Amino acid sequence: MAFETLASDFYGYENLLTDREKDFITALRRYLENDVKPIVNEHWEKAEFPASIIPGLHSRDVVGLGFDETKAFENSAVFRGWVALELARVDASVSTYVGVQNGLVVGALGLTGSAEQRAEWLPKLASGEVIGAFGLTEPQSGSDSAQGLQTIATRSGDDWVLNGSKRWIGNATFSDITIIWAKSAEDGQVKGFIVPTSTPGYTATKIEGKQSLRMVQNADITLENVVVPESLRLQEANSFKDTAKVLRQTRAEVAWSAIGVAVGAYEAALRYATERVQFGKPLASHQLIQDLLVKSLGNITASIGVCTRVSEMLDQGEQRDEHSALAKAFATSRMRETVSWCREILGGNGIVIDYDVIRFFADAEAVYSYEGTREMNTLIVGRSITGKAAFA
Repeated sequence: MAFETLASDFYGYENLLTDREKDFITALRRYLENDVKPIVNEHWEKAEFPASIIPGLHSRDVVGLGFDETKAFENSAVFRGWVALELARVDASVSTYVGVQNGLVVGALGLTGSAEQRAEWLPKLASGEVIGAFGLTEPQSGSDSAQGLQTIATRSGDDWVLNGSKRWIGNATFSDITIIWAKSAEDGQVKGFIVPTSTPGYTATKIEGKQSLRMVQNADITLENVVVPESLRLQEANSFKDTAKVLRQTRAEVAWSAIGVAVGAYEAALRYATERVQFGKPLASHQLIQDLLVKSLGNITASIGVCTRVSEMLDQGEQRDEHSALAKAFATSRMRETVSWCREILGGNGIVIDYDVIRFFADAEAVYSYEGTREMNTLIVGRSITGKAAFA
């Protein structure tokens, strides 16, 4: 199958990819369209993650693309962004599953693990032999994780004892390991731990009632005297600055996922507008509908431009926290506008799942908030451009 740029990639940014990267995208797109897209609405309504697609995702090497131990071939951060976009274009929950496994868990081990830890865990995570989760957010600590963590790690000889709780942890109901971030009782610094979920004292309970990212299995985690050996402490994670290295990288990929959500809604709305007839002609023939479509396409195009540049900066070693923060804040804000306009195009049919748009509309709310809210990312950028912190 020959590579084709998406119609929603109006300026052809995908042509910046190498031939090998284009081949990868083509094969992934075909798999997602044929095997994943037909089942997502059913699972979204049931609030169940389709476990059947996990082997297919891993066999296509979507996890571990950013690290030497696991990448299938040399690739760029721009390409990895397009992978996130393609996943979210079909379903945001599928993109989130990969984002947790790849960006957060593989990212935590790849950026803050020792050479021995990377060699042991990265291949298992990339293949899907081990499923991971990332435990940072807590019931009373979200945006203020740098200072507000209440989970405590106490050194006991060659072990650490963890006590505390986590909330909103994706993949955590079926993960084999969870990266737990906790404050050391010794020095007050945040440290990371690889915690097998079979460890006594570790409990994960599914969060019910979600109306956004319904397929994602978020959990509340309780840690009661969970004993973890020093060998499972992330050896290069010695303060929250090291945790932030992981979040900087994943924040930019979430921005790409936000574009994918907008693209998925836009494509569904455009398809509907060309097929639905009102007043004797297709909706797409009406000026007001074209206005909504063009504004949506403008948002998508601008966001691709921003994310392409911030990914290039990552490859060039120039990306800083404020760069990924601006990309995430901008792309998610534009996504939120776009899915609203797309739902508007469908009128009453925009609130039933048969036409896909309401799924993107609802899922956009979670993507808008996780990996740093718009407000927190705005403050990160604001501090950079003014030289003054305004967080409290």
